[in-house]
Amino acid sequence: MSDKAIDLEAVRRPESPSGERARAVLLARGPGVLRTLAWMARATFREAVRRKILLIALIAGAGFLGLFWAGLHSIMSNMAHTQNQVNRREAAGMVTMMALYAGSMMTSLMAALTSCDTLAGEIASGTIHAIATKPVCRWSLVLGKWVGFVWLLTLYVLFLEGGTIVIEWLESRNLPLHTAGALALIWLQAVLLLGVTMACSTRFSALTSGACTLGLYGLAFIGGWIEQFGALRHVQACVNLGIVASLIMPSDALWRRAAFKIQPPLLGAAGVSPFSSTTVPSAATVVYAIAYAVLALLVAQILFERRDL
Repeated sequence: MSDKAIDLEAVRRPESPSGERARAVLLARGPGVLRTLAWMARATFREAVRRKILLIALIAGAGFLGLFWAGLHSIMSNMAHTQNQVNRREAAGMVTMMALYAGSMMTSLMAALTSCDTLAGEIASGTIHAIATKPVCRWSLVLGKWVGFVWLLTLYVLFLEGGTIVIEWLESRNLPLHTAGALALIWLQAVLLLGVTMACSTRFSALTSGACTLGLYGLAFIGGWIEQFGALRHVQACVNLGIVASLIMPSDALWRRAAFKIQPPLLGAAGVSPFSSTTVPSAATVVYAIAYAVLALLVAQILFERRDL
């Protein structure tokens, strides 16, 4: 008989001293890291459903896709008898880039606003004490919540951004090149902001955490536009400012690389557009963004481990 079987048999006999010791050992060990991760991920996802976050996001996304489809259908119908197929596909690609640009902002806002209360709110209300005081690793609680939100954001990116690509294909029978890579970059942008928000929520209130993340997102946004202007007008100082902003928060750089991947051919030949520029972020920027997201998650776990609850 295995040692594990002996321990379980002892637990079944509360009158036995060895059974009492085994029971104490099992309780002290807690449910284990993997079970804690799975439980927290499910609880986080169910909480989003219970608070109707997922429902409202789906309704807003459906309205977004419906409006985009109606607009794209009107444009394609109007151009059907006056423009050739190449021009129609270019127009469809341009409108799709506009929709993806707006969609990336929606997923980024969702990442920040839905997760800013996940730790800060529970710490402020005291509900975290029912979990954190158990024999579980605090870092696994943070990781479990992060996994739950990543699943939520993954579904939303596939629904919103993937739905936009599908609508373009239905209307123009054109699928942009490197679609999967562009969607992965938009997904990484949302996950990056999620990690930053959770790191902030371990020390600040929910409102402050959301404001910090949105402030960094706005910094990256304006930095990207300054870099585009500098590249267009050959002002190196503006380009350098944009690079510094991308180092502080690489969210906008991820979008610009995604836009570069899916932009229509004629728009790419022009060299510049409202959504991409001549200074395309390199693959090293993507690696930096991945490291940034991982570091943000690790910081959140360390800060939560050391916080006095």
